[in-house]
Amino acid sequence: MTESKRLDLKTGFICNNNCLFCVQADNKCQGNRTTEELKRDLEDSRKRCDEVVFTGGEPTIRKDIFELVRYAKKLGYRAIHLQTNGRMLSSLDFCRKLIQSGVNVFNPAVHGHNAELHDSLTMAPGSFNQTIKGIKNLKSLNQIVVTNTVVVKQNYKYLEEIAKLLVSLGVDQFQLAFVHPMGRAYKNFDLVVPKISEVSSFIKTGLDVGIKAKISIMVEAMPYCLMDGYENYISEKIIPFTEIRGKEFQNTSDFGFIRKKYGKTKFPQCKSCKYNNVCEGPWKEYAEKFGSEEFKAIN
Repeated sequence: MTESKRLDLKTGFICNNNCLFCVQADNKCQGNRTTEELKRDLEDSRKRCDEVVFTGGEPTIRKDIFELVRYAKKLGYRAIHLQTNGRMLSSLDFCRKLIQSGVNVFNPAVHGHNAELHDSLTMAPGSFNQTIKGIKNLKSLNQIVVTNTVVVKQNYKYLEEIAKLLVSLGVDQFQLAFVHPMGRAYKNFDLVVPKISEVSSFIKTGLDVGIKAKISIMVEAMPYCLMDGYENYISEKIIPFTEIRGKEFQNTSDFGFIRKKYGKTKFPQCKSCKYNNVCEGPWKEYAEKFGSEEFKAIN
């Protein structure tokens, strides 16, 4: 395979956090998928993909997580990512077992610079301390750590502090992702979704921390017109070709196409913008609530 292709493997919906902005929260009643289902997806997608991301829900609380990772390794997936809230990684032995099984990129989520903020968003007391300990464990084992921070009303003013924390922990990359108003984030829209134009400068300040520290940084779901000077850090332009396997309603053979056609939206003024061909615009649910006034064509 010359160009990297990625499988996003949805293991189910059960999670030991209860985030205020969780896009999957409405599906928790559907539970987790079986080991056999996931192995079949791994086998089929290996015909096209050389990377896999285990995601959920929370994949680390599955009893079969080591078995599934070993199976992905056996099938020859070059990169095996684990997208996680990071809590189970607070056990050094658990980290070692994941590494021995085949995980080689860890993607924990950090939504605050302290326990008060992070735990208020995850609705799980103690989650911050567990996640931070998990990151420290991984770095002590020389692992690649790529974090994700969902940008919401409660934390956007603290993105600089969050970025400084992540740099101090030695993460290899951090991403700041504007909240997607789906699931619980849609139900809690007024509580958690800020205006993009209000968070833009705070996101840039957070990115500056990473730039100064010379580590890799990305921003997701931010239109180009509000990221002037930081266009090179917009993640959508470098996301590899991705197929998704999960419950039937989640499946897609081309996530990029689905994201652009059904997830994001553009406006009449976008047609005259020099970034129109690469910018995806904001999430549709955001535009339905706030309209298009914030977004200006860049000439």
